[in-house]
Amino acid sequence: MSKTKITVNSNGSLRVEGEFEIVDKHGNVYGLGGRELVSICRCGMSQNKPFCDGSHKGHFEHDAEAFDLPPKKQ
Repeated sequence: MSKTKITVNSNGSLRVEGEFEIVDKHGNVYGLGGRELVSICRCGMSQNKPFCDGSHKGHFEHDAEAFDLPPKKQ
């Protein structure tokens, strides 16, 4: 399996690319139609959740910059 890359976009979605599957809370697989790139909604405004439809434009602000998480609790 190839590596999956998730990009946190500033003021927008999570871009998922590579080889992956997306499942709902019951474990049912979303049909992605052969796509190897999708965008996941982070703002909650999409009419196509969990996928982004661009509804966030002008209504969602987050400056995506990487940082290190603290060490895992023992």
